[in-house]
Amino acid sequence: MAGVVLTAIAISSCSEDTSNIGESLIKDTDKLDVTTEEYEVSTQTVVADSVFTLSNNCYLGFVRDPETMADVKSEFTTQFHYLEHQYVSPDSKFISRVEGKAAADSCEIILYLTSPYNSKDSLSALKMKVHELKKPMEEGVRYYSNYNPMTLGMIREDGLSKSKMFTFLNLQDEDTLRTKTTYINNVRITLNSPYTDINGNVYNNYGTYILRQYHEHPENFRNSYTFSHNVCPGFFFQITDGYGFYARVRDMGLKTYYRVQTDSGVVSAALTLAGTKEVLQTTFITNDKQAINKLAAERNHTYLKSPAGLFTEVTLPVKEIKKGHEKDSLIAAKITFQRINNQTDDERKFNIPQNILMLQKDSLNAFFENNKTPDNKMSYYAIYNYNGSTYKNSNTYNFTNISNLITSLWNIRQKGVKENPNWEAEHPNWNKVLLVPISYNVTSSTSTDHDMSLTSACLVGGPDNDHDPVTISVVYAKFKEQ
Repeated sequence: MAGVVLTAIAISSCSEDTSNIGESLIKDTDKLDVTTEEYEVSTQTVVADSVFTLSNNCYLGFVRDPETMADVKSEFTTQFHYLEHQYVSPDSKFISRVEGKAAADSCEIILYLTSPYNSKDSLSALKMKVHELKKPMEEGVRYYSNYNPMTLGMIREDGLSKSKMFTFLNLQDEDTLRTKTTYINNVRITLNSPYTDINGNVYNNYGTYILRQYHEHPENFRNSYTFSHNVCPGFFFQITDGYGFYARVRDMGLKTYYRVQTDSGVVSAALTLAGTKEVLQTTFITNDKQAINKLAAERNHTYLKSPAGLFTEVTLPVKEIKKGHEKDSLIAAKITFQRINNQTDDERKFNIPQNILMLQKDSLNAFFENNKTPDNKMSYYAIYNYNGSTYKNSNTYNFTNISNLITSLWNIRQKGVKENPNWEAEHPNWNKVLLVPISYNVTSSTSTDHDMSLTSACLVGGPDNDHDPVTISVVYAKFKEQ
């Protein structure tokens, strides 16, 4: 039957006419009964509140969605770590010295920015403040997008604190540099003011502190854990003023510059500490709760909105699908979600989510915390479909076959009810799934992350849907009795 199933799925995905599938697939002596049904699906918008954010995709900015008038601000916390195979010259070789010990010439944090939500706003100015943490984020802790180091007492009150006014387009770099194909827009935060460590020791700048720690306690540079717990707990990047800028922080580094005397003369060098996926990073999202709740309350459509904004909840009619077909094989179940076009032509409107995830509602947190990927059993992804599609409809998200999910939910329900008559009342989300905007590379991704970029889409559906109903088309099959 497996070959028949695969062919039937292909046919049902491309055509609404399945009346002759059985006769066209197998011999007369072994015919298959194939039937199709269509069931209505109910949907509503739910507020995401906060999402799991430990990833290497940090965002920075503060903007307003011109279509929904909902504000969103993104700030982030990161650690830095010592890169392997780096070499730091001995203390005695340093040119710059303070009180007889090696000293840095300068120090800076560099944020490399990509993917501005609107390139025409590249000169929109924002102001941020960089705060030193008093203790690091810890391995094993589940950090969500509502993690705010300021309110949780994670900031070192007498520690490093540096303000910086910036734009996406770094006009401090020369035009000859910015026009190169290898150039990446960046923000540089200099850390050249005197710095006092937690033990009261004063250094001429933060870079000198890092270098002294390296010379005096090289064991603390052995790995990211010892470094974050004994040298540099990390920093929180807070937006304090400005509007109209939002971009991804592609890479970041903490660089300490110094000069050493060699046999051939004076040589400039740098110690680079990286903020990459090898260390902990988390993005703190602030949404306009009043605006978000107002959108979620709208009943004649549903929303997808990121970051940490709105999901669409789908109640699958599992019992209706199985009723009268308990012994049939469910070989295909196709559902399409139609996007409603934007109601504004403002060039600053948010992007359309390009990838969305469908998964059982109660497994949302576990899916992302455990670094899972869609398995086409209990979780599925769909790509935004527009022009050039092979599907009947355009401007949609198409889940071509979620039959495994339907069957699994039914089996879970049957087992639960058999063991506990009140099971269904105690598990009200058993047949509910969520549609979630995600960051997912089909060809190379080893993980699935919540989309933390600015996206927004309005879908056909909702409790008072005034469009054609959202439906799921299913294909059943069973062998004819001889």
